[in-house]
Amino acid sequence: MRETTPAAMPPCFDRWCKRFDDLFKTKAQKREFRHYLGGLLGESERKNLSQMADNAVGVTYHRLHHFLTEAPWSSSKINERRLHIMNKCSQTRISRGFSLIIDDSGHRKSGNFTSGVGRQYIGEIGKTDNGIVVVTTHLYDGRKSLPLDIELYQHADSLPEGKQDPEFEKKTELAIKLIDQSRARGYQPGIVIIDAGYGNNTSFLLELEKRQLKYLGGLAKNRKVTISTEGDEKQTIRLDELAQSFSPEDFKEIQLSLDKPKTLWVVTKEVEISRLGGKRSIAIVMNASTFSESTDIDYFITNVSSSIVTPEWIVNTYSQRNWVEVFYREAKGWLGLREYQVRDQRSLLRHFILVFCAYTFILWHQRTGGLRRRWANKSLDTFTDALAAFRTAMSFRFFDWLTLHRDVFAAYKASLGFIWA
Repeated sequence: MRETTPAAMPPCFDRWCKRFDDLFKTKAQKREFRHYLGGLLGESERKNLSQMADNAVGVTYHRLHHFLTEAPWSSSKINERRLHIMNKCSQTRISRGFSLIIDDSGHRKSGNFTSGVGRQYIGEIGKTDNGIVVVTTHLYDGRKSLPLDIELYQHADSLPEGKQDPEFEKKTELAIKLIDQSRARGYQPGIVIIDAGYGNNTSFLLELEKRQLKYLGGLAKNRKVTISTEGDEKQTIRLDELAQSFSPEDFKEIQLSLDKPKTLWVVTKEVEISRLGGKRSIAIVMNASTFSESTDIDYFITNVSSSIVTPEWIVNTYSQRNWVEVFYREAKGWLGLREYQVRDQRSLLRHFILVFCAYTFILWHQRTGGLRRRWANKSLDTFTDALAAFRTAMSFRFFDWLTLHRDVFAAYKASLGFIWA
């Protein structure tokens, strides 16, 4: 049932929200924080301000809008507190050696008045369109997948002076800023995982190496590398040409365990790359045993010791990047990451961080077992299962409330132009 009311939220929800109360200055801010998170977690078909307000008895659009756009509170402090809560619990603690995934995600946005909007590549539709893009850092440690930080990419078209504007920052610059934020907290990633948009940027790789960070990233097929040939001669060659030069016997067959098992053929080699001193390991990953038969070929680079870099290590490590895609799918599909009714940068970032907070609420209760003990008779192995358990709790509490407040609910329906008979 999409209707709900703050008066009937499960006790675990208020206990979670109380952990943030000291970051708000007034009772009204604390109240609207609960209303906004409750709206994101509820069953509203849409997660914009209007829909969340309309589907909750006792919640008004204007108060929610003021909280998101005008009220004096800090989204960065909310995000720090969210991560602090996760780090205090033994089941959710952020341990050393996790995989730090850098990614960007975009969605369509019409018009040209929203901060950051412009014609740019939108990954979820696979083409260039009008929209906005965010850059995020994401954690995966083998047990949990957790968003860390987020920044809005200000497309040059959205700034008065374009790329010459003082506020313009490249995606790679935003990514380094977010990485430094994580390191400033004392987080120690074991490896940074990046796609070809970042892996193909030598300056970005040098920044990672300057910070003594290990990485595994994608490369473009036209990237040139230098290899040693017989007689210690050097040859500079494109990656796709190098891939064609290998014989089928050079590739190792690897079985990748995913939702749908996948067979890959992988070869690794040490090469030199312009501006990167010394040697790096590259890998060529194909979905068939020969180059001519392959329909999907990926190229990777890493600065991890060649003694560790095996075909198995390459595919298993890079497959962890899929967790950020899972997060985007869940945050957009269930929590309204791309749904908002604001335009300025501060309000957009507030919305994104509140979505992170709602996501982490479910993850925290999934990992600590509270939802399983009270609201499910099956294991809650996925975020979607845990969210469904919490929504079950919301529905039960709302029906309980409804039996005692039929007149209040009837008045709410009447305010929307309907009759509750």
